[in-house]
Amino acid sequence: MVRVYKLKTILVSLAAFALLAVLSVTTYFTGAYAVYFGNTPRLVPIYSVETEEKKIAISFDCAWGTEYTDKILSALKASDVRATWFMVEFWTTKYPEFVKKIDEAGHSIGTHSSTHSYMSKQNAEEIKKELTVSSQAIESITGKKVELFRPPYGDYDDELIKTASALGYYTIQWDVDSLDWKDLSASDIAMRVINGVKNGSIILMHNNGMHTAEAVPIILETLKNKGYSFVPIDELIYKQNYVIDGTGRQKPNA
Repeated sequence: MVRVYKLKTILVSLAAFALLAVLSVTTYFTGAYAVYFGNTPRLVPIYSVETEEKKIAISFDCAWGTEYTDKILSALKASDVRATWFMVEFWTTKYPEFVKKIDEAGHSIGTHSSTHSYMSKQNAEEIKKELTVSSQAIESITGKKVELFRPPYGDYDDELIKTASALGYYTIQWDVDSLDWKDLSASDIAMRVINGVKNGSIILMHNNGMHTAEAVPIILETLKNKGYSFVPIDELIYKQNYVIDGTGRQKPNA
């Protein structure tokens, strides 16, 4: 009996040690605050969302031109899909009719900064200006508060996420990159997305990619046939009581 008791004690100790080992390489935070146990603290944006439902989000960054935007909107409407659009301020002010059109179609809109700069090189005041000015440009057209923010180039640091969070923004990345900005063929873009998604994925695309508009209908039809449903990012993410692991996957805080 003594040997059995000691064996059980050893096994419990090993299990506890294993758990601590996992925690030492995992980032957890509620809101924007992250802590690495046994490593350097770092903040992490939302790359994807933990969910048992086959829900995903498709998003489009808007910074250059509008040539293919109407075709993308038509494809989304035909499939009854609402997307999320991240807009740079200078794009917003140049194409207000498209901002209005996107909003009235039921899509979500987030800011993609004011100047499309590498924001990890900016201080808190510069970041605040980028976010507030760009959001005001969107809100003046839609009349709706902006809560989502995607950093240009996917570039971020602790200061950026902390400042954005303090202003009430959820910083959003992606876990499926279409690479449509590289002017891949429509089929190559579509297959990258189709093969990359999982429950809670966030797809990155661009409104003015050369073959994006051709790829979108293929993506929507194929993934819908696989049982996925599309929702805007603000309906996919958790708004409170959540954690984010080291891969950027947002999870409910159990």
